[in-house]
Amino acid sequence: MKTIAITIDEELVARMDRLGGGNRSLMVREAVAQYLVRREREAAEAEEDAVIRRHRRRLARETAALVRAQAKR
Repeated sequence: MKTIAITIDEELVARMDRLGGGNRSLMVREAVAQYLVRREREAAEAEEDAVIRRHRRRLARETAALVRAQAKR
């Protein structure tokens, strides 16, 4: 584990102390981990959206073909 220094305003520290049960380091680690998971998920979703936008016409044609094939059954 690596030690880093951060600056947090007093009001935020007071809120951490009220809710955190005294282990600020653990609270900050958990918050950063949750933040990173959320940002990674957002980045993956943005990438997927870009792929869908790039291929939307082909996907629309394929979807229409599948719908027509299902309608014939």
